[in-house]
Amino acid sequence: MKISDSVSSLKIPFRIPAAGGRFLDRSVNAFMVADKGICLVDACVAGSAGPVFAMVRDTGRDPGEVSFLILTHSHPDHIGGASAIQGATECIVAAHPAERAWIEDTDLQARERPIPGFSTLVEGAVRIDRLLSDGDRIGIGGGRSLAVVHTPGHSPGSISLFLEDEGVLISGDAIPVKGEIPVYDDPFASIRSIEKLERLSGVKVLLSSWDSPKRGGEIPKAMADGKEIIHTIHAAVVKAAKSDPDPASVTRRVVETLGLPEAALPVISRTVMGHLRAIDRKKEFS
Repeated sequence: MKISDSVSSLKIPFRIPAAGGRFLDRSVNAFMVADKGICLVDACVAGSAGPVFAMVRDTGRDPGEVSFLILTHSHPDHIGGASAIQGATECIVAAHPAERAWIEDTDLQARERPIPGFSTLVEGAVRIDRLLSDGDRIGIGGGRSLAVVHTPGHSPGSISLFLEDEGVLISGDAIPVKGEIPVYDDPFASIRSIEKLERLSGVKVLLSSWDSPKRGGEIPKAMADGKEIIHTIHAAVVKAAKSDPDPASVTRRVVETLGLPEAALPVISRTVMGHLRAIDRKKEFS
C-alpha cells in the first residue's frame, strides 16, 4: 500500500497456536521508506522476506537496494524475518540498545518472554549493526532522514520513527489499538510515550504495526484511544485484584471484562503483570 511519496506498507497475517488446537489470528505491518536508498522498518514473522521484497519490487525498486532494516523492538512479530532479510541484502540492522539482547539471542527471549509458537514465528537471531537512541537520525538519501523517537512501554527499547518532511510517523506498537489485544510491559511508560508522540509537530499520517493508516483528525483520536485502553485495563486489574490477587486469576477476569478471546490469555498476561506491579508500587494514573 502506498502511504506517501516515500513510504509504503505491507500487512502480513500470522497465527499464534492456542489450547485445544485453536489459533489466535494476528497481523503485523512492515514499512518501506525509499529515497536514494531503501530503509525497511520491521521484518514481521518468519517467512516474511519474500512478501517484503515483493513490496519493494512493486514500487519499481530492487531488494538489493535495501541498505537499512530498523527494528522498532525485539518481539517475534517484528524480528521474525530479519535474519533472511539481512542475509539476502547484507543491510545494516538497527535497534535500540535495550532490545539488543533479545534480538541477538532469540533463545534468551523465548525463555524470558515465552509465547505459544515462538519458534514458528522467528527464523533465528540477527546481528545488530547500529544502536539507536532518542534523537538519532537515519539518512535515507537526498539530505533526508528518519528521526528516532524512544517510546518505551510496550517494551523498554521500543522506538518510533518520524519522516518529518512528509509528516509520516511510524509508531510501532507504542499505541494500543481498539479491537486488538493490548500488549505492553509498563503502563506508565506507555502513557508517557503516547503523550510524547502527541507533542510531535506536523504529523499527517500515523502508521501503527497493528492498525490501518490514520490521517488528520484520526491521529489524535487514535492516541487518545490508546491512553483510554490503558486506563480501562488498569481499572479492570485493580478491581480483579481486590477479589483475588493471583496473577492468573486477574488475567482471566481482565480478558473476560475486555471481551477478548480465551486464546488471548498467554499474550495479555505480561500486560496484566505490568499493572499489578504498578499497584504494588501504589501508583495510580492521573
